[in-house]
Amino acid sequence: MAVPAPSVVPGPAPARRLSGRAAAHLFTLAALLAWWGYSLVVPPYQVPGPEAVALRMLGFLADPALAVQLLVSLMHIGISIAIAFVAGAGLALASAYVPATRMLVDGVLTPFLNAFSGIGWLFLALLWFGLNDVTVIFAVTMILIPFTAINLRTGLQELDGELMELGLSLTRARLRRMTHLVAPLLIPYAFAALRTSFGVSWKVVLTAELFGGNAGVGYVLNIARQEFDTETIFAIIAFILLFVVLCEQLVFRPVQRRLDRRYARG
Repeated sequence: MAVPAPSVVPGPAPARRLSGRAAAHLFTLAALLAWWGYSLVVPPYQVPGPEAVALRMLGFLADPALAVQLLVSLMHIGISIAIAFVAGAGLALASAYVPATRMLVDGVLTPFLNAFSGIGWLFLALLWFGLNDVTVIFAVTMILIPFTAINLRTGLQELDGELMELGLSLTRARLRRMTHLVAPLLIPYAFAALRTSFGVSWKVVLTAELFGGNAGVGYVLNIARQEFDTETIFAIIAFILLFVVLCEQLVFRPVQRRLDRRYARG
């Protein structure tokens, strides 16, 4: 009698998660070692070592001036995301519920905003507003608008038709259907737009503050560049990376897991 082959049982989920964390930590350690090794063979003004950057970061913790500049950058990002979300939501809703604007929004405005260069918006803002907060906010906002418009437009296109018919049979009031049915179904798409905008905004705001701002972390980077203060440049970049990673781990991922459970299909 043939002996049945033993079935392959996948390892427990905690073990797989542990191996994933180990691989991620090993990669980080390897990157730090490569950074340290390269810093030994090039001048410090080109690539300072990890220990020098760490010391500069510790020095920043006692410097309230950097905290103020970080708050300025957060203000730029927060205002830009808010304005971009409102504008993008307006474009998505107009395209979905005002047929006369559909070709304008989907065929002209959204592709134009999505393709227009961020540097182009920054240069236009410099010509129009000069070196100030408005320039930074305008440039970042114009780059973020398509993320909200495209995400919410996709969500509106993928709404469950049967649920929409059920809502129409329950009430003819469009505002009530929007607030009690459409808006809750769009929450995952709105969160995806906000999450993407937050990540992209840090890349954009540094460039905008570097060339068109008079305050913020990008402005500090510009001063450090002019003074060839490479340690400060690396330290600020490291601070931003840590801040974004902490926001991702402590805020966005937990919320995303809850949304995945709440809106799971099947």
